Amino acid sequence: MRAVAPPFVAAGPRGVAVRTRLAGLTGTDERVLRAVGAHLGSLAARDLKARCADGLEHGADTWAARKRELTGESSARWAGSITKASHDQWALARRCQVAHLRSLEAGVRTIECRLALPIGQKGTKRVPGGYRSRREWFAKSRRLRILQDRLAAERADFEAGVVRVVRGGKRLARTRHNLDEAGMSERKWRTRWEAGRWFCQADGESGKRYGNETIRVTPDGEVFIRLPGPLAELANAPHGRYVLAARVRFAHRGTEWADRVQANRAVAYRVHLDVGRGRWYLTASWQIPRSPAVPMAAALAGGVIGVDTNADHLAAWRLDRHGNPIGDPRRFGYDLSGPSGHRDAQVRHALTRLLHWAQDSGVRAIAVEDLDFAGEKTREKHGRRKKFRQLICGMPIGRLRARLTSMAGQTGIAIVAVDPAYTSKWGAQHWQQPLTSKNRTTTRHDAASIAIGRRAQGHPVRRRTAPPPAHRSDEQGHRTAQARPGTRGREGTRQPATDRAHDAPRRAGQVGRTRGTSASNTVRDARSTGPWVQDSLLDTA
Repeated sequence: MRAVAPPFVAAGPRGVAVRTRLAGLTGTDERVLRAVGAHLGSLAARDLKARCADGLEHGADTWAARKRELTGESSARWAGSITKASHDQWALARRCQVAHLRSLEAGVRTIECRLALPIGQKGTKRVPGGYRSRREWFAKSRRLRILQDRLAAERADFEAGVVRVVRGGKRLARTRHNLDEAGMSERKWRTRWEAGRWFCQADGESGKRYGNETIRVTPDGEVFIRLPGPLAELANAPHGRYVLAARVRFAHRGTEWADRVQANRAVAYRVHLDVGRGRWYLTASWQIPRSPAVPMAAALAGGVIGVDTNADHLAAWRLDRHGNPIGDPRRFGYDLSGPSGHRDAQVRHALTRLLHWAQDSGVRAIAVEDLDFAGEKTREKHGRRKKFRQLICGMPIGRLRARLTSMAGQTGIAIVAVDPAYTSKWGAQHWQQPLTSKNRTTTRHDAASIAIGRRAQGHPVRRRTAPPPAHRSDEQGHRTAQARPGTRGREGTRQPATDRAHDAPRRAGQVGRTRGTSASNTVRDARSTGPWVQDSLLDTA
């Protein structure tokens, strides 16, 4: 049994992003946006190639040289945004490379361990056994050589600082070779590919007018775009700017955005096209100070809601401050099929209902599992359990974590992360059957949510501490895990449920015969009120 890490309060969000539609664009506006996106996209692709070529030799000098090279074909601020985006993209690819290395190493270790065992040897829950047949053993030995070659190549790339990035997305690039299976025409694919490679985003600057000199949005919703040098003839406003005919308004966090813009605080903007809908959108983002973490005791003072994350729903149960479940469990379902926008909306809707329930209940803390399936998705670890691998791959762990932390920060609800070890197993063992009745069916996921909430509160998962194995009675006292350490009489002996003394009915004031007799009906076993004395064997008087 591995050690269980202590719970902790998750940190709040550090940034905010809101999006609105650019409605009412004219044909000229769209042509200008396409021209700007295509021109800056070509510069971004060239700069990303240079950044990947630098590898580990990247430094401030090479960054400045790339920026100077791009300034002549755009502007200093556009060049700064492009080089920063290239650096962030390289860093993201580097982190993904490390995760892929760990996955390959885990697969190689598992296969080597199983190949070293005799064929047909059974394994345990913690250690895998040998392969079932010689045929499977031979196939896995071949796969081991393939994984070792991949691991060696990946390690060489990692040590040399080589990463591979596809602007526009690797999945979309591979779809070009399977257009019939994807149900997409070549023209439609080409439109999505070009739009995915455009670049039209600008970082904000505090102290500048309205917080951004490149893409400027006034408090009235008027959008100004500073055109690159080669496209300056398209400007319709002074200083090489183009003013869009559309006016924007942020429905969500609009007041907060307006306060930042009027105070000339930094706001970053991004203009992009949704090819499927044929709509243009403007996204505004800015940084916010991280709120101080709420003390654990203060967050859990009013109880907690334990949440068990599953592939298609969230199972939640409210607990009081002593760890006892209150009311009935709740289930918040979501459907993760379809496009990414639909999946994101489903997750957001489920979390919104969860937070509303927490607010109505007066609970100030939600306990979730600190899940990470980075090294648990390999087929070498789970073998033929394909459905289980699809299950854990389908859990929106990262999306749920980011969304829940961001949305809970605005409601004042603390998110407590707990170790996920044994929550489902122990929850089902100690809570599923006792909470199941004729009117309520408690599932394994509902019981796991209770285990998660109790672990966040510092209580043991089990309902009652069992007596020592040698004395399965009340000889050493009745002990319960529900009482707090400072409770008086916590270790005291429990009074017996029935009194078996011979004069129990008389003391209790009962008249007549009870269900069980307190003394034997035979003369031999009858009780005597007088003392019994053992006489000496030599006494013959």
